[in-house]
Amino acid sequence: MQAERMKIAPVTVAYADEEQRKLIVEFAIPGAPTETIDVKVLKDSVHLLAPSRDIEYVSALALGWPVKPDKAEATYEHGLLRIEVPFKDPMEDAVKVAIKTGTLETKTKIIEAR
Repeated sequence: MQAERMKIAPVTVAYADEEQRKLIVEFAIPGAPTETIDVKVLKDSVHLLAPSRDIEYVSALALGWPVKPDKAEATYEHGLLRIEVPFKDPMEDAVKVAIKTGTLETKTKIIEAR
């Protein structure tokens, strides 16, 4: 039976790129073998599990702006996991609403001058 690893929150930074088009999230997870890293991106959050020797890095990061999880890309180098994911355009799923013309008649009130 494997001993339970101590869970640790990795040092994390999240920021928008210079053009404000994508979110970049970086996790410091030194010693975690690439094949054991489990990172999941949802439209409003990022979740990480990364076992490393006798510890396990864990993180759940809520996002303040929705992203496109299917476009996420991740690289892992020298203990730093970097995830880049484009922000979702707030009007992307907007539905155009048809406008009907009003059927109510407008009545004009005439005021006589005195």
